[in-house]
Amino acid sequence: MNPIKQAMPALARHEGVWEGVYRYLDADGRLVDEHRSRLVCRFPDDGPYPYHQSNHYTWADGRTETRDYPAQFRDGRVVWDNARIAGWAVEAGADEQHGTLLLCWTRKDSPGSVIWEMVQISTCGRYRSRVWQWLEDGRPKMRALIDEERVGMDWREA
Repeated sequence: MNPIKQAMPALARHEGVWEGVYRYLDADGRLVDEHRSRLVCRFPDDGPYPYHQSNHYTWADGRTETRDYPAQFRDGRVVWDNARIAGWAVEAGADEQHGTLLLCWTRKDSPGSVIWEMVQISTCGRYRSRVWQWLEDGRPKMRALIDEERVGMDWREA
């Protein structure tokens, strides 16, 4: 069995396909970007990455973008280190509902920035919300509000 699914049951609840909306707000709370998303969260039983997330974005003007985030598992954390980001994810141990994840990463194209994310999955597992706090040199730069619904349990069918 995948080691992340054993060690991080709250994260394992996110396996599948999610669709939603990303809304980016500047430091003053003004909407600066909004786009639809389709995320595929998978936990392969073999291969070099025990977690792999693919993000597919679509804007109202027709633009699209896909980003892949394969991750390792070290010291009880999911760990990303690729050309775009470096960071980690852990479960919020104090959450008795086992629905909260905490992430921290840096964007390699934005020195001095750090993004903190909280992910909350509903008790039924059908909905999740995510909030990013994007800091640059310690000051708020942007926030992202992400609302998603699971549209499929099996990432192999995505």
